Amino acid sequence: MTRTEHDSLGPHEVPTDVYWGVHTARALTNFPISGTPVGVHRELVAALGAVKLAAARANHELGLLDDRRFEAIAAAADDVRTGKLDDQFVVDVIQGGAGTSTNMNANEVIANRALEILGLPRGRYDEIHPLDHVNRCQSTNDVYPTAVRLALLTVIDRLAVSTADLAAAFAAKAAEFRTVPKMGRTQLQDAVPMTVGQELGAYAVTLLEELSRLQDSSELLCEINLGATAIGTGITAHPEYRKRAVAHLAEITGQPVISAGNLVEATSDTGAFVQVSGVLKRVVVKASKICNDLRLLSSGPQAGFGELQLPARQAGSSIMPGKVNPVVPEMVNQVAYWVIGNDLTVTMAAESGQLQLNAFEPVICHSLLQGFTWTAAAFDSLRELCVDGITVDAAKLAAVVAGNAGLVTALTPLLGYARSAEIAKAALSGAGDVRELALAGGGVEADVLDALLHPETLANLEPGALQA
Repeated sequence: MTRTEHDSLGPHEVPTDVYWGVHTARALTNFPISGTPVGVHRELVAALGAVKLAAARANHELGLLDDRRFEAIAAAADDVRTGKLDDQFVVDVIQGGAGTSTNMNANEVIANRALEILGLPRGRYDEIHPLDHVNRCQSTNDVYPTAVRLALLTVIDRLAVSTADLAAAFAAKAAEFRTVPKMGRTQLQDAVPMTVGQELGAYAVTLLEELSRLQDSSELLCEINLGATAIGTGITAHPEYRKRAVAHLAEITGQPVISAGNLVEATSDTGAFVQVSGVLKRVVVKASKICNDLRLLSSGPQAGFGELQLPARQAGSSIMPGKVNPVVPEMVNQVAYWVIGNDLTVTMAAESGQLQLNAFEPVICHSLLQGFTWTAAAFDSLRELCVDGITVDAAKLAAVVAGNAGLVTALTPLLGYARSAEIAKAALSGAGDVRELALAGGGVEADVLDALLHPETLANLEPGALQA
């Protein structure tokens, strides 16, 4: 069963049982690209509902919507905001038109749901029209970027929580293994002693540093162009609309949104999205590097580093019995690669905007929302399925440190670089360990040597730490 709807191109059949209409139907024909509908981005749909609700409130206050239409549109917009109609947001995430199809989809869903609330059939646009009423004082060019910014604020907050939780997990492991000695490495070669706690604690700090970067990004996104309409001049909007709509949007969302100082600039410039993408890339690059380390440190278990034991999560081979792979860190690596590639997509889309509008915000939106969502999920999995279950063989690590030629670095202030290098060379040849060779060479007392080579001294820990 279908109903006939009309737009400026003519009539078009629309399924009777859907809330969307003719504009959405044409978009479905035009953009069968990714197979991913806009409705998968709950944050974006919620933001669209919030923008339409704010607009309806402003228009009602200004006398542009009567009580009857306002109450129905507001209720329908709230249904969109709260997730009751996500399955009606069916246009593809990749679309031409700067997000027009998404805005039309929202207008039609809200109009038809409002008609239903009034007890009228879908498509009775003489009563509530998607454009004349739901889209009053608006354009895709201010609605869509405003909704994208609101959606990004939500996913950034979510990633900040996941990042802080992951950092806390590393910090907890750092405290657990604070005094477990191990060899540090530079360029994959033995360097100087440290502790497992120091290594894992550094991961916690490097992640925590990103919280302020994420916060900075959120502040950039709070400047919106709602009320700009087509290009920033506010054409067709009531003079008081922008101020009222922005105030209502802040109240509805709880976000500290403010109106941009120059709406023409704000409508054409997508620099904030480039900044946000760069911050997301920075976060995942750091996380991916950490996961590279986890994979190296857990390699083996017999012929690799074998310093960390990651929780076994699944069989690692269809041919090699007993093999277990670091699948969770590998997953995080792949999410990072995807985000890094999408950062280039965002960059190119932002650079390619022309004159008063950027037509490519849909791919920017999808790239960023998917990237933040995937990254938060990846961080949660890394914490729950990997970091929380890391274990070590403390005795094995202590033995490796005790016999490592890298200990000689601690003797250079006393013996000098040249003699220390000779001791290291001899130790590597199997002539003895560093302590034995230093004593045999004379010129250093055993108690002094023991103090210099004590694990807590080597790791620069507070005195007594290894007995804690």
